[in-house]
Amino acid sequence: MSLEALEPDSGQDEFNWDDYLEENGALSVPHHAFKHVDQGLQTGLAPGMKLEVCVRTESEKAYWVATIITTCGQLLLLRYEGYQDDRRADFWCDIMTADLHPIGWSKQQGQPMRPPEGVREKHQDWEALLEKVLTESCSVPANLLEGAQRGCNPIDLLSPGLNVELVDRQDAGVVWSAVIEDNVGGRLRVRYAGTEVLPDNHSITWVFYLDPLLHLPGWAQEHSCTFRPPAALLPLRTEAEWEEVKKTISSQDQDSSISEDFYRDRSAITPHCFTEGMKLEAVDPAAPFTISPATVAKVFSDQFFLVWMDDMREEAQKERGGRSFLCHRDSPGIFPTQWSLKNGVKLSPPPGFQGQDFDWADYLKQCEAEAAPQHCFPPDPSDQCIKESMMLEAVNPLCPENIHVATVTKVKGQHMWIRLEGLKQPVPEIIVHTDSMEVFPVSWCETNGYPLLYPFKPKVEKQRKVAVVQPEKHRIPPKDSSPDPTKQINNSQAEIVGQANGKYCCPKIYFNHRCFSGPYLNKGRIAELPQCVGPGNCVLVLKEVLTLLINSAYKPSRVLRELQLDQEGRWQGHGETLKAKYKGKSYRATVEIVRTADQVADFCRKTCIKLECCPNLFGPRMVLDRCSENCSVLTKTKYTYYYGKKKSKRVGRPPGGHSNLEGGVKRRGRRRKRRKQLFVHKKRRSSASVDNTPAGSPQGSGDEEDLDEDDSLSEDTGSELQDELMEDSEYSEKKSQPPSPSPPETPRPTRKRRKVRSPFCSDDENRPPSPKSPRVEVPQKLCLDSSPLEWSVTDVVHFIRTTDCAPLARIFMDQEIDGQALLLLNLPTVQECMDLKLGPAIKLCHHIERVKLAFYQQFASRG
Repeated sequence: MSLEALEPDSGQDEFNWDDYLEENGALSVPHHAFKHVDQGLQTGLAPGMKLEVCVRTESEKAYWVATIITTCGQLLLLRYEGYQDDRRADFWCDIMTADLHPIGWSKQQGQPMRPPEGVREKHQDWEALLEKVLTESCSVPANLLEGAQRGCNPIDLLSPGLNVELVDRQDAGVVWSAVIEDNVGGRLRVRYAGTEVLPDNHSITWVFYLDPLLHLPGWAQEHSCTFRPPAALLPLRTEAEWEEVKKTISSQDQDSSISEDFYRDRSAITPHCFTEGMKLEAVDPAAPFTISPATVAKVFSDQFFLVWMDDMREEAQKERGGRSFLCHRDSPGIFPTQWSLKNGVKLSPPPGFQGQDFDWADYLKQCEAEAAPQHCFPPDPSDQCIKESMMLEAVNPLCPENIHVATVTKVKGQHMWIRLEGLKQPVPEIIVHTDSMEVFPVSWCETNGYPLLYPFKPKVEKQRKVAVVQPEKHRIPPKDSSPDPTKQINNSQAEIVGQANGKYCCPKIYFNHRCFSGPYLNKGRIAELPQCVGPGNCVLVLKEVLTLLINSAYKPSRVLRELQLDQEGRWQGHGETLKAKYKGKSYRATVEIVRTADQVADFCRKTCIKLECCPNLFGPRMVLDRCSENCSVLTKTKYTYYYGKKKSKRVGRPPGGHSNLEGGVKRRGRRRKRRKQLFVHKKRRSSASVDNTPAGSPQGSGDEEDLDEDDSLSEDTGSELQDELMEDSEYSEKKSQPPSPSPPETPRPTRKRRKVRSPFCSDDENRPPSPKSPRVEVPQKLCLDSSPLEWSVTDVVHFIRTTDCAPLARIFMDQEIDGQALLLLNLPTVQECMDLKLGPAIKLCHHIERVKLAFYQQFASRG
């Protein structure tokens, strides 16, 4: 099985982890979960170590003892000895440029030691302090401050061209030499010695620098190991050629720049208690997709043993040629028997197993073997910071040079199941240990300058822009020129079936720009869209289609609101977060998208009905010359009325939404009456002109949008509401203005009144007017007894409890919000930091705005 990666596409934007996580609503695996990455960044200098440093404040050059407080790469925070817990004199220095030495260096070199003036003032007898420090201190090792290792971490020392030794992954007693070709953040690309002319798939391997099988030159001789190539390489060259390579290796000079500190960060290998013949469950490293029975085939020492993947086929039993790999007690991918059953994970029977259901008791009896006891395996951790749906970067086990965007799909004990992204063909989830050195935190590849394979958006077929000819309103095409509708439908269905390769593969989605675009979508922008999107994954294709439609709207925020997810979740689909930008502001909503190909056609049709456009405007069916809905001969008002008679109940309308499809004329009259009370009365002739709009002209003019604007204002943020009201007033004045001088019916104060309106509206504005209260009550002006700048947390809590947001007072107490912090709060901050829904957040911000207004009126002018 091969994992074929996607080829990079020059037309794609650069991958950005922050945007990708936000689009998917996912979190990244915490950085501290990758211990092997953190260890590679340490220089060996630890807090509490002492060294000698040149005193900066002394006129004559002198040295004094300092303690390392903290480290940050090659930067050290130091504190002179004698200051104890006083942090005022702490200072930073660069280990590469500062004059630093181990304890005792000044005495050996005959350099004077004298404390800074602050220490001399605190300690009159500073000579006794120095003598005590020199005898009891924990000095920084000399090799970390001098020579090639000064300021370097272990990763920096492993430069390309360095010789190392690798233990054979199938025989712990066999070692062979290799050369480092590349070092990517501690992940080494090494080539076995003598394989320069051989194919890379045999001669190249990847290994992390902390791997227990990686050693410095000379290790094999010190531990009496057999020095020869791995068994897989031996047949590729003659025995004489390998002997010649061995002589060349032995004649090479060893690099003395790397000492035993190479092993400093490695964890000691715990002795195991496995014996030959024991049975266990294991993940095959060559194909880490399933867990299968395995056997301890050979024990090399108290540290290493060999595990064979069980294979009950006759040829495998004769040749004993099953896949095997070297293990130690803490190796990833080995489990006790029954582990899969206890954790609800499927156990794959060995190849050649006869029987329907695999049972460990019967299998052990059949093989005449015993199970490895539980105490042979390390215990599972009590806490685990890696959770499902988190994201990270992971190595492709079948193509180790590739690192992919990956998603955690399941976590069991110390192992997790991850899904690799950026592959041409979907593959099973990969089983990886949580401490594996083959997984990395997000942005690791970017930090180390290594390419990351990531999922691409579905390709959009580019179409040459053509002039759009507006169809004549009453023109009927000749009968012989129109295609047979039945034949057209059959061809389209056949095309859909042919393209839908699989349950989750979406066919091409066509944009039929000649169809009616409705009141929300701009017909000119629809015409500029590509002819089609897809085929591809249903969620990805439909998300791209909806994004293009939102961007083609007169008001993208309005279309986004129309598409947002119902509480019912009628499709049981995938919730995707879509964005819209309008007048410099960003809006976001969750939109439900179907996941299977059989729902695509119905989803597209009902989404079109939501947007009050032709059901064939976009979908898997391409409209050639004439739409089956005959939508081109209808104006906006006629089309809405016609469709409203058929569909009295709108599909997919968000809760609290509006509908102007049925009885639209009567509702418009009532809405006009209400708007006259709230704002300014618009001229009747503006709305009457809608009926005369030609079908081919751009749709959704200000008049039509104004009719619907107030029906569901509560769904918008305050800023969007204010913008729409502003645009309504501006457009209505322009539309109703005749060529002659403006009549007094359209007064200018209307615009000023709307500009002054607060973005935080009371709930009464979203309710229909009742007969008892025809006017909107203006909230009473707030009078403050003291300036909010002087309010304490208790004062703020007391004020909140006097409002209708009293249940939120505890949040202000917990977050210690005083008067100054209260005046800095706004809607985005309240939603993000207090985790409030839009409705309560707007209510709360309304009261905060009242406080701000009262503050400016009562106290700001006093200076």
